[in-house]
Amino acid sequence: VQLQASGGGLVQAGGSLRLSCAASGRTYSAGGMGWFRQAPGKDREFAAAIRFADAGAYYADFVKGRFTISRDKRKNTAYLQMNSLKPEDTAIYYCASTPRAYNIGSYGQSSMYESWGQGTLVTVSS
Repeated sequence: VQLQASGGGLVQAGGSLRLSCAASGRTYSAGGMGWFRQAPGKDREFAAAIRFADAGAYYADFVKGRFTISRDKRKNTAYLQMNSLKPEDTAIYYCASTPRAYNIGSYGQSSMYESWGQGTLVTVSS
């Protein structure tokens, strides 16, 4: 599976962005997709994930109520709608996918994913 992330950019605090992650090649009806982010000088961290079987979503505490993950099956594309952005949301955002079905909390672990996109930069100015 090849993943192409897009939609990053520069936005003021309080603004919104929608990231996209398009999957191509061999795609799966099972499994899930996740979004991770890495800020300068920090470790990569989990942001949100969606499980394909039931569209169940899982979020990191710091994005709850602000970010929404979704998926368009026909387009093999996952989205991350980010609202009420804060300067601390500035990071490179990576999407990842796995063909395996897990309990929803496991999608928060980067080791569970097999394919990764190249990342898209989100910069939030204060």
